[in-house]
Amino acid sequence: MASVVVLDYGSGNLRSAERAVARTGADVTVTDDLSAAAAADGLVVPGVGAYAACMAGIDALGAGPVIAERVAAGRPVLGICVGMQILFESGVEHGVETKGLGLLPGAVTRLAAHRIPHMGWNTVAAPPGTTLLADAGPDTRFYFVHSYAASDLDALREAGALVTTATHDVPFAAVVEHGALSAAQCHPEKSADAGFALLRNWVSTLPGESGSCATGE
Repeated sequence: MASVVVLDYGSGNLRSAERAVARTGADVTVTDDLSAAAAADGLVVPGVGAYAACMAGIDALGAGPVIAERVAAGRPVLGICVGMQILFESGVEHGVETKGLGLLPGAVTRLAAHRIPHMGWNTVAAPPGTTLLADAGPDTRFYFVHSYAASDLDALREAGALVTTATHDVPFAAVVEHGALSAAQCHPEKSADAGFALLRNWVSTLPGESGSCATGE
């Protein structure tokens, strides 16, 4: 059974994320213990609210180096929503730029869409070779709620990342897979069976996973 830590740094849908990942059969702990975060087979970095506030929480806990060291060592990390956004080089909100963790290239900026926030169910376009979205067809829908996103898709692809896109007037990165680092702008924990499949596929890549996962309801 794979061990997963959901990082508690003061921001995020912690219990929803815990329940969703546990449904895959993983052994899940919610904690701010950085030693546990470093040792787990998989680390989930959640996040809701403002980019700057989430980065302040990461910095206050001292979690940035742990996340970076895991990725450098090939140990899986999954960022969700703002937990995805802070993995980029920076975030710009209300004209203020906040430095991110710099594990993915580019900035997170306001969506250039007529209706903000982007809230509700949306389809995605997954690239060949995706692991997380291997089960997703063209009509599979995921749940989103956000006003900001990573839209520099070329920078991600040039860095070697697999980029799944969604479109809300403009295309943006919905899911990113880059070595040990995975990130989802959508909310898998709110995306019913599609979200369960994404999380199940991520857990299946963890070093402690025996290969038997729970099945969907």
